[in-house]
Amino acid sequence: MATETAAAAQDATEVDNIVICRDVHKWFGDFHALRGVTTSVRRGEVVVIIGPSGSGKSTFIRTINRLEQHQQGDIIVDGVEMTDDVRNVDAIRREVGMVFQSFNLFPHLTVLRNITLAPTKVRKLPQADAEAGARELLERVGIPEQAEKYPGELSGGQQQRVAIARALAMQPKIMLFDEPTSALDPEMIKEVLEVMKELAASQQMTIVAVTHELGFAREVADRIVMFDEGQIVEDLPPSDFFNNPRNERVRRFLSQIL
Repeated sequence: MATETAAAAQDATEVDNIVICRDVHKWFGDFHALRGVTTSVRRGEVVVIIGPSGSGKSTFIRTINRLEQHQQGDIIVDGVEMTDDVRNVDAIRREVGMVFQSFNLFPHLTVLRNITLAPTKVRKLPQADAEAGARELLERVGIPEQAEKYPGELSGGQQQRVAIARALAMQPKIMLFDEPTSALDPEMIKEVLEVMKELAASQQMTIVAVTHELGFAREVADRIVMFDEGQIVEDLPPSDFFNNPRNERVRRFLSQIL
């Protein structure tokens, strides 16, 4: 009976976790970028990943939607295991939106067309419905007046907000952010973080964000995960992470940047 109860509890936890990573390894040639990463993310949770440059945090987040292929271990996203099967990869990517350091917008398309392209091509949404949704998203990210402009006519902060709207247009269950403010001028960082805060507060999706913005992490994260040399060295709620970190490496890191 006890064994059955424990198994049932584990099954419930597995269902609650939308991302499950077990002993994930990644090599670039001889360089061991991820060294046995094991973690999970609950549905609706906001997880912020921090760490020094080269620690593996961006590599890790890119394995979640197969932008980087892991070579050992298990990655399961919304019940689908990440394998070499293209059907599994496509199924996962349909549910995962991603915003990068660079904006990756199509320069020859208007803002509106950038946002509607994937919903019409991938989800087969009628153009009129896609455009209506895109305009709602532009309103949500605070730039409805930019719909007919081209990316080159926008500031960096505006382009990144378009990139967020484009990712949201696919109605993802999970949003991944890979240092989305690192390419922005300081005065533009705040406007992008405000959009991310609104997304986190809405509790409508799971968010995993790699960022150096510790104020954002302190304010919106449910958990902060720190990477160092390809491994997770700390995983705590913000209050504990900043006030009572258990790992000496974390204490040194915080002393250098706070």
